[in-house]
Formats: sequence, structure tokens, C-alpha cells
Amino acid sequence: MITDGYVPFRGHRTWYEIHGDIGRGTPPLLVLHGGPGVPHDYLTDLAHLSDDGRPVVFYDQLGCGRSDRPDDDRLWVFDTFVDELVTVRRHLGLDRVHILGHSWGGWLALEYALRARTQQGLASLVLASTCPSLPKFAIVTRALKALLPADVQEALDRHEREGTTDSEEYQAASFAYVTRYLYRREPIPENVMNAEAEQNRHLYDLMQGPEWNVTGTIKDWDVTDRLGEIVVPTLVTSGRYDEMTTAIVEPLVEGIRDSEWVVFDNSAHLAMSEEPERYREIVGEFLGRADRAQA
Repeated sequence: MITDGYVPFRGHRTWYEIHGDIGRGTPPLLVLHGGPGVPHDYLTDLAHLSDDGRPVVFYDQLGCGRSDRPDDDRLWVFDTFVDELVTVRRHLGLDRVHILGHSWGGWLALEYALRARTQQGLASLVLASTCPSLPKFAIVTRALKALLPADVQEALDRHEREGTTDSEEYQAASFAYVTRYLYRREPIPENVMNAEAEQNRHLYDLMQGPEWNVTGTIKDWDVTDRLGEIVVPTLVTSGRYDEMTTAIVEPLVEGIRDSEWVVFDNSAHLAMSEEPERYREIVGEFLGRADRAQA
């Protein structure tokens, strides 16, 4: 059973898709995609978690995918996306829900969970290939970029300096980073390629900027010192070759009491697509334990 539709939000529309029946069975899993500005498509392997009776809910955040793309740069701040998440949850009646946030979606999940009263009804968190500090993320990704071939680095630097990051040369150079630290398997699946192709680059550049040159509106975000406020069961996942390295993922595990951490040895940043069966098994078992503990 798959249903979809739109949630009204600030005069715009946020698109959603539900796999399963959210009115029956176990609490649903609400999936927050990365980016910012990359639609949910690359995460669709997670829909198979609904095969065992757990509803899975995707939505495209405002500005990308099937949702509206307002031409208003004032929208591209954390508050917009936290408010959107609150609105989606309320509109769909997700009174008790598990949340999985990947990459930027993990930052969004953390910010959401740390705001007043938002942990009410939150059954668990899955923080996938994410971290609690943008400044530290920028340091790590600059170090990873420095490991790329010299000519690739030169092309990246030159186009960023000249403002020509939409050029084919820049995209080709960026792909060298992608195949080392984001997705290492070949061929890259169609759903992953489609999501990348549909990214709202303007939104992404305004909020974050290139992986190794974080200059956007969220560049100073850091919740490391507040992680102890998270009191729900939490699973942290990352890949062995992930741009979210041990150095920046470990503080999540140390800061969130009794959290679990699973590293996927054959993955980079997209373990749910690089090792889909094992990823679903790990997540499914964690969600089941969280449900039983709170029954």
C-alpha cells in the first residue's frame, strides 16, 4: 500500500509518500533526506522496511523534489525545516514516530529533537552518516579534499574562486570526491543518480556550500554540548569510508546516553544504498528493540 499527497506549509506544498498503513501496527519510520536540497529518492531502499509491517514515510523538503520550490532565499534556514517537520508530523497524525535522518537530515533530526517538547512521542532516532558540528565537519572534509589528486583540487579551487561551480569541469572534479567518500560501488544506482541530478544547488550553496568549504547559513551550527539532552533510544550509523569520519561521528555516541553505533565496512556515505539488506536488518532490529522497551 503506497499513498502520497501534499501537506500545506507556509502557503506552499510539501510532498509526502507513505509505504504501509500508518493507522495500524508499529510506529512508523519518518525519513529525513540529506542535502540540503537533495530529494528523498536515494533513500527509497528503506521503503522495504514496510514489508514487515512498519510504515515508512518519506517527504521531499521544501525547495526540492516534488515539493514546491519557492523563490525566497529567506526561507533557507534551520527554522523553516524544523517547522516543516512539525507540520508534516501533525498533518499525517504521527503521534508516535521513529525518525531517521541522513547527513543534513541528521542535523535536522538533532535540531528538531533538541527543541522544546519535540521529544514527546519520539520513539527513537536513527542518525545516519551525520555529526553534531558543522565547523568540525568542514575541517574534516577539507582534509579529505586535500587527499584528492592535485589537478582535481586545482579545478575545484579555481571554479569556486571564479564562481563557476556549474561548469562541467567542476562537476567532474567533484565526482572524484563523490566516488571516494560518498558512494564507492559501481554502477551508481539510478535512484541515487536521479536524486543528485535533481538537487537544488542554489538552496544547497546558500545553506551549506561545497562539502569542504562550508560558508552557508548553517556554517556555525554545533550542538555537541547539548547531546546529553537527547533521552530517546538512538542508533548512529556510518560507513568505513564515509566523509563523516570517526573523529566527527564519535562525539554523537559519546554525547547521547546509551546510544548504539554501527559502522558499515563496505560503505561510504550511503550505507543504506551500498549495503541495503544489512542496513535494513540493523535498523529494523533497532526499531523493534525500541518499540519493545517502551511497550
